[in-house]
Amino acid sequence: MKPRILFLCTTNSGRSQMAEGILRTLASDEFEVESAGVKPSFVHPLATKIMAEIGIDITDQRSKSVAEFIGREFDFVITLCDDYAKDVCPVFMGKAKERLHWNFADPAEAEGADTEVLSVFRKVRDQIKTRIENLVKEIKEIRS
Repeated sequence: MKPRILFLCTTNSGRSQMAEGILRTLASDEFEVESAGVKPSFVHPLATKIMAEIGIDITDQRSKSVAEFIGREFDFVITLCDDYAKDVCPVFMGKAKERLHWNFADPAEAEGADTEVLSVFRKVRDQIKTRIENLVKEIKEIRS
């Protein structure tokens, strides 16, 4: 059975959408992946744009409520809030074998010129991608 992973952030518009897209692209044959938020909104257009830059299409993804996943069991539930928002970061009340917290700034909060905001989105995307690559490697090592 494939390990099941749920990525959570507040609005399920940026960080968790990027994480879902990255893991789906890197290892969808080995993992089941979802993302959600406590206040679902929309998939941020800049998240879609910067993911396309690395060949990952998240245009078919949608912002989902964490309530959709109550009753489902996950191997990992990973929150993606920064330290500032950690106190209000979503909590998954369902079944999870392991809960992880990854500290990433919210790129949707970035201010400045378009190029500066895009730079923040790219930086967070790259940080998330690195963490996911490391997680996939660790899980594969444990399972082999």
